[in-house]
Amino acid sequence: MNIVGLSKRFFSDRRSLHGINNALVGTVFSGRKPILGFSGRSFHELRKAGSFVVPRVFSVSRNLSTNASSPSKQPAFLRWYLRKLESHPFVTKSVTTSLIYMAADLTSQMITMPPAGSFDLIRTARMASFGLIFLGPSQHLWFSYLSKILPKRDVLTTFKKIMMGQVLFGPCSNTVFYSYNAILQGENSDEILARLKRDLLPTLRNGLIYWPACDFVTFKYVPVHLQPLMNSSCAYIWTIYLTYMANLTKADS
Repeated sequence: MNIVGLSKRFFSDRRSLHGINNALVGTVFSGRKPILGFSGRSFHELRKAGSFVVPRVFSVSRNLSTNASSPSKQPAFLRWYLRKLESHPFVTKSVTTSLIYMAADLTSQMITMPPAGSFDLIRTARMASFGLIFLGPSQHLWFSYLSKILPKRDVLTTFKKIMMGQVLFGPCSNTVFYSYNAILQGENSDEILARLKRDLLPTLRNGLIYWPACDFVTFKYVPVHLQPLMNSSCAYIWTIYLTYMANLTKADS
């Protein structure tokens, strides 16, 4: 008998379909004990309203195949960076923040530079050193701390993290930023206090406009180990403004 004839004979009998159905169900079982939580019902019975359950083996295999293929699809640099982030998180985040601050300062200088001007590399070095010494390490500790005391990712918890950032981390980091740069520029204590009185409050006020949206995306959707990177990426635009403010003329003391 050829294949066509065999197929007609096989599918002409409805009991054959029922046999296929039972055979499929049987593949899910090991003996009499169900593997995936089925109670012996056929797939036709399981497909009734409210009773159909998708076997977990299908979703698990799909997840495994996705995870197995995803690393090969990532760019080589991204794979290298994620490995470094896992093996040396503290150093990797610090260096990343330093490079972002350096790029932001160069961009800020390009925007404000006169036609015959040149880059102030000493200023750029000050910005890069701040990201390396202070902001990168402090971001690593801050986001790790928030993930421990507020581990959930619901909307209410996210707003709590945003509020803590605006009330605690933002004022502290901006105060250190202005003071650090003023000291490196040779300003004395009176001049530093005058600069803080002039620049700190406007910076915090503008930060209330810029940072809550960035923080919401960071805390709600980004994994904890990548949150400093996301924060530093958002800080690129912010730092263009911040480095401009930090290098204004001295405030009257």
